[in-house]
Amino acid sequence: MIIDKNLLDKVSEQAKESPRLRMNYNFHQSLDEKCHRFLNAVEPGTKVEIHRHPTKDESFVLLRGRVRANTYNDDGTVIESVVLCPEEGLYGVDIPKNVWHNVEVSFLNARKGRLCRMRWKGY
Repeated sequence: MIIDKNLLDKVSEQAKESPRLRMNYNFHQSLDEKCHRFLNAVEPGTKVEIHRHPTKDESFVLLRGRVRANTYNDDGTVIESVVLCPEEGLYGVDIPKNVWHNVEVSFLNARKGRLCRMRWKGY
């Protein structure tokens, strides 16, 4: 499968039409697979609640747009907060298993706020 502008635009359009303002495009065939590989398009206004993955690390690489990625201590204090933007040389984050985190998409940019990220959860 080739990941190109047409695929990113397709998933972004689906995200805009979704009540949650986000959409996955899965490359893995089953949730039982050790590694989940997918594109995740999110639009401004989507809410990704603070959560953690007790058994899996999570890495994501931003392909376009802008998003703030946050990590938290168990007491809710911020460990790190970074605005990712490929145009500014900030491409992604790797979050170890059991670390609280979320992403915020609450601002617009030259691409109308659309973003698409490639995400791996696994092993």
